[in-house]
Amino acid sequence: MRPTGDGGRARVVAVAGLAVFVVAVYVVVVVGGGALLGTTSTPSLPLSVAATAVVALGFERVRRWTQAGAALLFGRGGTSPYDVLSRFSETVTGGYATEELPDRMVRLLAEGTDAQWAQVWLMVQDRLVLAASWPDAAAAQDPPQPAPEAGDLSGPGRRAVTVRHGGQVYGVFRLQERDGIALTSVEERLFTGLAAQAGLVLRLVGLRAELAARHHDLRERAAELQLSRERLIAAQDDERRRLERDIHDGAQQHLVALAVNLRLVEAVAGKDPARAAGILGAQADAAREAIETVSRLSRGMYPRHLADSGLAAALGAAVAGTAVPVAVVDEDSERLPEAVEAALYFFTMEAVQNAAKHSNGSMITVRLTTAGGAGHVTVVDDGVGFASLDARAAGCGAGLSNMQDRIDTVGGTLLVDSAPGLGTRVTATVPVVPADCVV
Repeated sequence: MRPTGDGGRARVVAVAGLAVFVVAVYVVVVVGGGALLGTTSTPSLPLSVAATAVVALGFERVRRWTQAGAALLFGRGGTSPYDVLSRFSETVTGGYATEELPDRMVRLLAEGTDAQWAQVWLMVQDRLVLAASWPDAAAAQDPPQPAPEAGDLSGPGRRAVTVRHGGQVYGVFRLQERDGIALTSVEERLFTGLAAQAGLVLRLVGLRAELAARHHDLRERAAELQLSRERLIAAQDDERRRLERDIHDGAQQHLVALAVNLRLVEAVAGKDPARAAGILGAQADAAREAIETVSRLSRGMYPRHLADSGLAAALGAAVAGTAVPVAVVDEDSERLPEAVEAALYFFTMEAVQNAAKHSNGSMITVRLTTAGGAGHVTVVDDGVGFASLDARAAGCGAGLSNMQDRIDTVGGTLLVDSAPGLGTRVTATVPVVPADCVV
């Protein structure tokens, strides 16, 4: 049983005041009026009806007066359950902005139950998020753990009620009882009653919060994609400059030398056929060296094995000479669009290179699968692992960024999973449009 505090005394005084008002009206109207009319033996029916009418007309005003007097006497609001329910209905139907509703509801909840603090939690993206608390400074931040009979397992003296609408959970009402003062049965009914009325409201507020969260996620994703594009453009510019240098310093020099020597052959052929033949014979080796230089450049831009034999074969050939043994496991993967295969190839090579440099492992495994309308490549090592993605990025330079950029260009996702001493798993997943769906 709840001890009677200032809130309980205020309500007792308010009820007593109403009782005094009813008795006084009866005495004045029925007894006093009967005395004036000389009918004191039995109550007069007209006077009884008149007394009832006076009580009905003045009840609400007297109730407010008695509650106000009790509030002044005991220094609290003296808010009754009737007031709370009335104001709650006004709140949810009064045209307030959606974002204001949790603050208004939680204040009514705290006032109606005389709680130390109260909270409204919303279900947003399948997790509880604190939407409002009253007062702000006193409220706990840990999520509620609703239990039967409006209990809350998160702490002593806490109460929680799940708010539902149409069988769907949209939030939780929660409060903290004052020390040694449990909720009365009336306050418990008020607590659960408010939660029962709030389902549709929290659904609307939750939908707004869900949209805001998704909008935030989309903005972050757009920013990440923009950064990826900028890094790709910078990388492409660097690659173009490298190719220009390689072509200028390698293939171009070989071809220029070949052209000069051929002109020399033409110039001396008539005068010294033997010298011309010697020079011409030497140009075969020069031509083969130029061809090999051009071939190396072309393989650096797009692997020949990838175009001819597919991803598994190209990776098998590329990792054959890696310092750490690499096993390429092809689990019935299918040929993918050229752009997807290229992105997965360069992603895998980057991941294998990172693992070989930083994992200190003894084995790297590459698995290729095609399932669920997507191509999957997983690179696993048995090395030292790492505690967080930030720590991994700090040790790997631009490796993770390069992998992310490669996969972003084809609309894929990258997942990194690791733990100290348990190695690292990097998985790229790229959605693939079936060939019969391409127009």
